[in-house]
Amino acid sequence: MSKARHIDDARRFTDLPNIGPAMAGDFVQLGLKQPQDLRGADPLRLYRKLCKLTGQRQDPCVLDTFIAAVDFANGAAAKPWWAYTAERKRLHPDL
Repeated sequence: MSKARHIDDARRFTDLPNIGPAMAGDFVQLGLKQPQDLRGADPLRLYRKLCKLTGQRQDPCVLDTFIAAVDFANGAAAKPWWAYTAERKRLHPDL
């Protein structure tokens, strides 16, 4: 199945670029109902909340993926999650 080219084309989280079943489950666990709920979200806040909900520190690539998903939801072109690693390291060197 092909991925959505725009957030409005996404019906399920797995329609989003970079998002598979496990990450889709994380979004549900975070209380999100649909892909459009990612518009305007704070990726770091989502990451920290997931860490708290699971009781463990998530791999930093989860934050990279959250950044990619939120960026896409806010209208950016789809990019691979690892394209956000440098940004995450710059903004959050502790992660």
